[in-house]
Amino acid sequence: MKKNKTRLLTIGILLTLATGIIHIINHIIFTSANLKDFLKSSAHNYYNWRFGKIYYKKKGSGSPVLLIHDLTVYSSAYEWNSIIDKLAENHTVYAVDLLGCGRSEKPAMTYTSYLYVQMISDFIKNVIHEKTDVIASGYSCSFSILACNNESNLFGKLFLVNPPSFATLSKIPGKRSKLYKFLLELPVFGTLVYNMITCQSNVELLFTENYLFNPFKVTPEMIDVYYEAAHKGFSSSKYLMSSMVGRYMNNSISHALRNINQSIVLIFGEHEDSFEEVGESYTNSNPAIETTVIASSKHLPHMEAPEKFVDTLKVYE
Repeated sequence: MKKNKTRLLTIGILLTLATGIIHIINHIIFTSANLKDFLKSSAHNYYNWRFGKIYYKKKGSGSPVLLIHDLTVYSSAYEWNSIIDKLAENHTVYAVDLLGCGRSEKPAMTYTSYLYVQMISDFIKNVIHEKTDVIASGYSCSFSILACNNESNLFGKLFLVNPPSFATLSKIPGKRSKLYKFLLELPVFGTLVYNMITCQSNVELLFTENYLFNPFKVTPEMIDVYYEAAHKGFSSSKYLMSSMVGRYMNNSISHALRNINQSIVLIFGEHEDSFEEVGESYTNSNPAIETTVIASSKHLPHMEAPEKFVDTLKVYE
């Protein structure tokens, strides 16, 4: 009996010690990721939304354009840095960090597609105050479509950069995805898994394998900024990833796409996987949709070929 008690006590002490060490490791990782402070912000650059403060950058004058980055834990308004100045020559440009991303607040909650649908509409109503053209990237294209369908009076043209496929958006939460979400949200140990997934080498791999066609265009600053964005907010950063792993961002958009009367332009990187099939499925839902391809680019053509990207936008003004 005494041996069992001693064994249990020893196990308890070791687990407590291990938990403490892992907690310290997590804290060091988050702190070191933010040391360079690329994603600086000002107190004047926030919209106090009901679910958390939203960082945004405003530049230029003229008709408004809202830039919405792809939805990943690595993303922020930095994604648009290469084109903001050029667009600002003729437009008032707003570039936001979505809730849970970059410099915006990262509340410990379940993030859903309709959370971002509401955020986009509320931002236009309460910050921009007039009908706005939207340029959205990746997953955020789906939120923009749903928001436009709900309140079409807020939206002008929609430019959708490498939008997700209908098949991807049709995947709903299941037992396995909910389990992954639960495990990732565990204190200390779930945070350690998050830090392992979002390590700097994986960020670099994302750029060279998925984001840019030409790996030589990847800069150390890009890697550092995306790595920092994934760790701003410390352990709260993981809740966006857990919601994505849990498939809470997915929602069918085909019905909304059919209903929209706004001008919609799909912009694909020439080397984006399966872009022909994705474009065909979107135009089948709404034949009025126009499609264009930017050569020698992949998932982020506005970062990889900013001049070509801006020239493409001018064609549809």
